Amino acid sequence: MNLQIKLILAAVIAALAFSAGWVVKGWQASKTIAELRDEQARGTATRAEAARTDETQTAIKESKHAQDTIYNADSLASLYTGIADVQRRELAYAERLHRDTDSRAATYRAQAQADAAARSDLADKAAALDRQLAQGLGVVASLGGDLRRRDAEVAALCDQVNIERRLSGDDSDQACIGR
Repeated sequence: MNLQIKLILAAVIAALAFSAGWVVKGWQASKTIAELRDEQARGTATRAEAARTDETQTAIKESKHAQDTIYNADSLASLYTGIADVQRRELAYAERLHRDTDSRAATYRAQAQADAAARSDLADKAAALDRQLAQGLGVVASLGGDLRRRDAEVAALCDQVNIERRLSGDDSDQACIGR
């Protein structure tokens, strides 16, 4: 939020400085118009109008750039929050599954003993696979969060490149089209 306040204050100060400068320019222009011939007066007015238009366009672009940058940063922060929530849920599920592996392994062993000694080997294999599954889910959850975070950063960087290009007036060559 500090960045937004600083940007707003900078815009207000710039507008006040622009306004004060514009008033002084107006007084000087009035004196010059009175002293110069009609032809010189029209040329001065035309150049002043072009400069004002250019400054206005620049201020509009800078304001838009600031808004887009803030929006992009807020979007990325929001995505991070969502990604972290999904990752926490997936890791909790993997942890619950992992905690229950011993209970499931005992069940497998009891079933195997009731049938025959050959099934005991099968129960050990099932328990090992179950532990690997639980560990694999933890790895998948962690990597999934990393991947989503990376995708969010790439998308934010693409948006920022486009924002920077719009600032320079280049809307023709957009980064990451199709997002």
